[in-house]
Amino acid sequence: MHQNELNPDASPQAAYGARLRRLRKERGWKQTDLAQRMDYSAVHISGVENGNKFPTLRFSRAADMAFGLVGTADAFEHEYREIKHGALLEGFPEYVKHEGRAAEIRLYEVGVIPGLLQTPEYATVLAESNVKRGAITTEQAAERVSLVAERQAALIRLRTPLVLVVLDESCIRRPVGGRDVMDAQLSRLLEFAKLPTTSLQVAPFNMGEHRPFNLPITVLTLPDRSLMAYAESSQRGHLDRDGSSVVPILTAYHQLQTASYSPAESVAMIEQLRKGIP
Repeated sequence: MHQNELNPDASPQAAYGARLRRLRKERGWKQTDLAQRMDYSAVHISGVENGNKFPTLRFSRAADMAFGLVGTADAFEHEYREIKHGALLEGFPEYVKHEGRAAEIRLYEVGVIPGLLQTPEYATVLAESNVKRGAITTEQAAERVSLVAERQAALIRLRTPLVLVVLDESCIRRPVGGRDVMDAQLSRLLEFAKLPTTSLQVAPFNMGEHRPFNLPITVLTLPDRSLMAYAESSQRGHLDRDGSSVVPILTAYHQLQTASYSPAESVAMIEQLRKGIP
């Protein structure tokens, strides 16, 4: 197979391909030899080594089996997950791990529907818009949409978490993807509001300066009742485990809930929007 001169510093995907090729050659294997050991075609191996084909979780685990790296710090599976989360803010992958086991989740979002409540179509539109701007690749966009589904699936477990959501009014009024996408998304919010372990409220524009948060915030209550807060800047996500700083955030969140529309009023507003009533 044709081999490109791959620069491992060009991208995480290029580094993955270069390491795969190096380990293969160190063992004196041809691409056909590795392909047989991994149950992939030599063309597929060549594509990954040349950086033209995105490695998958299944491929990475097969590579770990072939090279004897399963469960080690050098496993290709670890490298794959770093690539997968490469388009995410630093700190967010760690947050997701805690989110998946939290007993209570309190969310406040501005501008867009939060990932836990997004429809696949809404999530896809947001991801594709980032591709068009050149912020992420097509493969990373697909991973973002996949992660939304994985996060939502993680909430469907024996001990379903209590999920309380406050949306700034901009979240439901900002058009994303056209009428059909927004109609389905608003329907999803109404379905969420009916669940026995959820609460959905809208923080109206006229709350003005009394709104305690200007940026999105999440507060998690873990099974041991410890608290954790997560917030994002434009560059990274920050996970705060210090109870002395998280408790004031939780207090402000309760104040936000009190000043927002009630769940019933919020549902009524969303239903009006679906009907085209301003």
